[in-house]
Amino acid sequence: MSSSQDRASFWDHLGELRAAVLRTLALTVVCGIVAFVFKDVLFGIVLAPADPGFATYGLLSAVGAWGGDTTSVGDFSVRLINTGLARQFVVHMKAALCAGALCASPYAVYQIFRFVSPALYADERRYVVRVAGWGYVMFMAGVLVSYFLIFPLTFRFLGTYQVSADIENMISLDSYMSTLAVMSLALGIVFEIPVVAWLFAKLGFVTAAFLRRYRKHAIVAILVVAAVITPTSDVFTLSIVALPMWLLYEASIIIIR
Repeated sequence: MSSSQDRASFWDHLGELRAAVLRTLALTVVCGIVAFVFKDVLFGIVLAPADPGFATYGLLSAVGAWGGDTTSVGDFSVRLINTGLARQFVVHMKAALCAGALCASPYAVYQIFRFVSPALYADERRYVVRVAGWGYVMFMAGVLVSYFLIFPLTFRFLGTYQVSADIENMISLDSYMSTLAVMSLALGIVFEIPVVAWLFAKLGFVTAAFLRRYRKHAIVAILVVAAVITPTSDVFTLSIVALPMWLLYEASIIIIR
């Protein structure tokens, strides 16, 4: 009797998980279709860092002018080109799907919590809410930092870099989109470092003293990870990806302490 009840309970939970996944996928598809229809708005956001008038370039130029530098950071021109017959349509679909997943992500987090919460005690549920909530906030913060700071600086530097004045840079749309997506995802994951450190500290796996003791080792590991997740092989991009990781590591020490 107990075995049959366990099997029934297992299939009930599996059915609930299946329903949660289907609801999340349905919302993702709906959001993706909306993003696909509003193409101008979608690509107005996606391609904004390639525009010299992007807010980041204007802010950096204003900071430079305040410091006495009259050179405008936004004074550049990079052409985006398409290299395949169907590539623009494919890129449109991928961008819409990514936008749909991003818009549906809060609902996905809610569905996950709703599925696991019945099996948790009250104090465990409180910790899960903290981890899930702050984890999502930090992930979105990483995406925004990538979009407004890391990617524009990378695009500005690499898009205008020339080994010779005779060679004109023409960046493919595929290269632009893949770099933007990879860097946004990578920075979103990297920004989870304080949350993971806090969770491990609560579980007794790490302490602030431990992180301080192995700071030098962590810096080497950060450089290795930055080199792996960086979509380009230049030192500039490696540095601006590694810097937030190091700052987050230091923030983790403060949070744990």
